[in-house]
Amino acid sequence: MTDMTAPSFVREALVAERPAPVKTTGLVGLLRTRLLNSPTNILLTILVVLLLWYTVVPFVKFLLVDAVWHGTDRNACLEQNAGHPVGACWPYIAAKLDQFIYGFYPASQRWRVNLTYALGVLLLLPLLIPRLPGKSLNSALFFAAFPLVAFFLLRGGGLSGFGVSWMTALLSAFVDSIKNAGDALVRTGASTPVIGPLLWLIGQVATLLGVTLSLILLPLMWVRDQIQASARPVWVDLALTAAIVSALLFWIGGGIRAGSRTLLTSLASFAGIAVVIAVMGLDHDGLPMVDTRLWGGLLVTLVVAVTGIVASMPIGVALALGRRSTIPLVRLFSIAFIEFWRGVPLITVLFFATYMLPLFLPGNFTIDGLVRALIGVALFSGAYQAEVIRGGLAAIPRGQTEAANALGLSWWKMTALVVMPQALRHVIPGLVNSFIALFKDTSLVSIVALFDLLGSLRASFADPKWSTPTTAFTGFAFIGMIYFIFCFGMSRYSLFVERRLNPHRRN
Repeated sequence: MTDMTAPSFVREALVAERPAPVKTTGLVGLLRTRLLNSPTNILLTILVVLLLWYTVVPFVKFLLVDAVWHGTDRNACLEQNAGHPVGACWPYIAAKLDQFIYGFYPASQRWRVNLTYALGVLLLLPLLIPRLPGKSLNSALFFAAFPLVAFFLLRGGGLSGFGVSWMTALLSAFVDSIKNAGDALVRTGASTPVIGPLLWLIGQVATLLGVTLSLILLPLMWVRDQIQASARPVWVDLALTAAIVSALLFWIGGGIRAGSRTLLTSLASFAGIAVVIAVMGLDHDGLPMVDTRLWGGLLVTLVVAVTGIVASMPIGVALALGRRSTIPLVRLFSIAFIEFWRGVPLITVLFFATYMLPLFLPGNFTIDGLVRALIGVALFSGAYQAEVIRGGLAAIPRGQTEAANALGLSWWKMTALVVMPQALRHVIPGLVNSFIALFKDTSLVSIVALFDLLGSLRASFADPKWSTPTTAFTGFAFIGMIYFIFCFGMSRYSLFVERRLNPHRRN
């Protein structure tokens, strides 16, 4: 055998250059791979460019290029005075900006609205930033303390009592309604020949029940009268309420063994309430009263939207759980409630709450018009939220509840710690979509004489000082941008929360 060495190969000429790879990144790559990669996409791209050219360009030209930026009245926004085709009349927006934000709120008291805005932002921002600590305290301040402070800041007025006086008045009104119903049944039974004896008997029982409850309430009413006769009824009532509530929470929380933390929390909460009462002077009539009919603009829009969003969530959770309940009465009530409110337009709800509800209330009992609208919006939105949350509950695997039962968790703990967090995480897009729809539907309250942002805009058109051909277009464009900023902000934040709570689903 002979060893043969393979001859080595040495290239004598350079290899020809290969063509550069097709660029798939940047603007050129986007054009090549997404917009112009097929005849269909080329046609669609041309159509979209034409659509943008005939919509966005005139819009920008109207708002910026041909706009009028300075002026004191309508003459500045007329074409013959401007010397060119007039676009947006921004002096009109500057002149009516206070009306768009505050409505007809008194100018000397608008600092209260600004303070409410500032408190809301300061309490809301830490809740929206996940890394900031103290979420429990911040949530308690925003959802419990802030609404009460905002109410007295915006509406004004003071307190004549506290928990004991309020509970006594509520129970007395309830007992009086029972006695009035009994008297009405007795009178009806006396004039009805067929079922009169039955109605008369029911009326007598109701009257007897009302009289018995009145006798039971006599000690509580005596305590209320003694509190009101004291030199400082608000502080006496607050101290008595704090003592009663703290003692009950201490006993429910486990007494001496485990109730100390609950007791300290209750006392700290009442101490905070006392500070608010002292600072705002609620024991001495508080701030000047401002009727809600003077509220308007962005103030009413935010009040209705925030109240509807915050109040509809617990309503929706309760109804969603009630609809899946095994108790027939709870399930039937939840189904009837949801189907009724979903089957009625929001305009009908607002009309009923504003004009029909006072007809069913006692003569000496009234509810503010804005409060009636807030209740209607909250109930209406809560019915829709219930179905969204029920969809999330249906998406939870059965094994989750079985595992929670195997660990010995009660139904309340299983729902609060295992089921509901997963269900809400599944339906974040649906919930935020309902929030955005509710924020835009606040414009419907203008139908029941509440001047929200859109209603304030329409009211400003009646001013002849700014009556020009472009005033209405400018106003609607400005209000539309405000709605877009709020709705787009909610949409983007929901995407952030969804990605943060669903890291296992990221692509």
